[in-house]
Amino acid sequence: MATTPYSFELFPPKTEEGAEKLKLVVKRLAERKPEYFSVTFGAGGSTQEGTFETVQMVMQETGCEAAPHLSCISSTRERIRDQLARYREAGVKRIVALRGDLPATATSHSSAPGELHYANELVEFIRDEHGDHFELEVGAYPEMHPQAPDIDTDFANFKRKMDAGADAAITQYFFNIDAFDHFMEHCTAAGIKQPIIPGIMPIVNFEQIVRFSKACGADVPRWLHYGMERYKDDNDSLRDFGHDVITRLCSKLIERGVPSIHFYTLNQSKPTLRLVDSLGLS
Repeated sequence: MATTPYSFELFPPKTEEGAEKLKLVVKRLAERKPEYFSVTFGAGGSTQEGTFETVQMVMQETGCEAAPHLSCISSTRERIRDQLARYREAGVKRIVALRGDLPATATSHSSAPGELHYANELVEFIRDEHGDHFELEVGAYPEMHPQAPDIDTDFANFKRKMDAGADAAITQYFFNIDAFDHFMEHCTAAGIKQPIIPGIMPIVNFEQIVRFSKACGADVPRWLHYGMERYKDDNDSLRDFGHDVITRLCSKLIERGVPSIHFYTLNQSKPTLRLVDSLGLS
């Protein structure tokens, strides 16, 4: 029986100790033979050096495919061209192409520093420079990007990325299955045929989930908020509760026939592997 493929997201460690711990995490995760690992920006999104080093580590230590996140905000075409050449030389075949966070000083997209201001421009640039060498994933927001003025503008921006040449999209994490269903209906109506891969966040810390969700615009339903709050001082119970919630969410997504699942691991192996095992994905 066919099983749903899955991938794992990592972030670059900030210390040597963190780097050594991440190697062990990656080894455990790689044993499950994921499609690939994605690697986010360096600390604070300010540098891609940590991203490159982590991508190299994953590929060298495990032989698995690794996909760096590449941002265009605050960058130049020449710098992006150099980064692409470096990744291609290192054997990278997949990239997550993103706009990146607007600087605090930017009053709008157009006022942000850099030569490319939108992810669709980055996708077009990569295609112009490298053709189909890289498989390109872009971001999707089933519950709307937190900086979008309205849902229609947000979806129009998303469609531009897909039309520019993206191979697939990975969503921001969500807890509301109806939001994902509505987004998929919108994609079908707009003629978007590329795979939409749901992003999944394990629940391991109450304050962390609330903080992350506020920043990225992910809705935390009241029942879930109250449930996490009830166990916020009991880590084991919180993780059991969160595991059950996310297992049910993933089961519903698998029933809908999603092409893959992308797990935001937060550089931890146990919560994600527990989900993988419960879902029978191993």
